[in-house]
Amino acid sequence: MTEDKDYYVIQRKFWKIVAPFYDFVAWPVSKVRETVVTFTNAPIGAKILDVSTGTGKQAFAFAKKGYDVIGIDLSEAMLKIAGRKNKYKNLKLEIADASSLPYKTGSFDVSCISFALHDMILTVREKALREMVRVTKPKGTIVIVDYALPKNKKISRFNMA
Repeated sequence: MTEDKDYYVIQRKFWKIVAPFYDFVAWPVSKVRETVVTFTNAPIGAKILDVSTGTGKQAFAFAKKGYDVIGIDLSEAMLKIAGRKNKYKNLKLEIADASSLPYKTGSFDVSCISFALHDMILTVREKALREMVRVTKPKGTIVIVDYALPKNKKISRFNMA
């Protein structure tokens, strides 16, 4: 699809420019990170996937609690910043496309995506969500943190305000 191809080109260029400033711009939502970790109620030793990890803030919050974490992102520029800040041996950062995750079915206890779905075009968003479901264990948890969620009774909502 041409739309998907254009999306990826634009996203890579955009995040390369924004990466150095992202943490400053995203500072107002930084308090949410610890709340998300607590909300998952993940057991000790859980494997966590942080999709679209960006500069790693959510992945760091999980790693700090001792979870085995993989943070993935499409943007090399964002992951470079995350890599420089990563002080956790239990956190791996990898370049990967959320719409085609390189992990086996049922690999993670928790899959999380924070403040990224709204940036994705519909086709990519749908693929990313399907992939998160695929790589999360059947009794696992999927957490979506974003500015707005659809009004769908099947989606559990937790207001962090």
